Amino acid sequence: MEARTLAIYEFTRRKVERGNFSHFLGMYGLDKLPTGCRLRQMMDSMVLVVDGWNNDPREVHMIPEVRQLYRQFRVAWPHWFYFCNLDQDGVKPMGFSCVDRITAIKDDDAPERVVTNPDDKFEFVGFLAQNLATMNIICERAKMFDTLVYDRSKAVFEYFGLPYGAERPE
Repeated sequence: MEARTLAIYEFTRRKVERGNFSHFLGMYGLDKLPTGCRLRQMMDSMVLVVDGWNNDPREVHMIPEVRQLYRQFRVAWPHWFYFCNLDQDGVKPMGFSCVDRITAIKDDDAPERVVTNPDDKFEFVGFLAQNLATMNIICERAKMFDTLVYDRSKAVFEYFGLPYGAERPE
């Protein structure tokens, strides 16, 4: 199996505080993205991180400036479920930052796993559904088969620890 090359993009504290992601959009805006096979190769290939709060005891998604940046970023670039690498924990803070109600606690049995309050899941599933719709636009542009779109959607749900009940297309 071929090793995947990840593109790591860091939002510095200064960029976060200014709500500035124009540099990112200059490289990965919809008008900059390829189509077809080249775009398919970009799926699951990005790691987006924020830096500047390393000594802050709060979870990243609880920092108001980060929450604001990710909410604005989601509006400007709603395709991140397609591109973000699901082997990294970076997508969780992005997702958790974009919903109003999220109660997250660290699970002592699995320190890298965040458990959400069941009361919050309804809003979070709605958030996922909205983002999967925009992900599907990129999937169409990449000329992906329905089975690959299904696999990616299922992977996103499972990444967040949620069941995916849709049946796989033939």
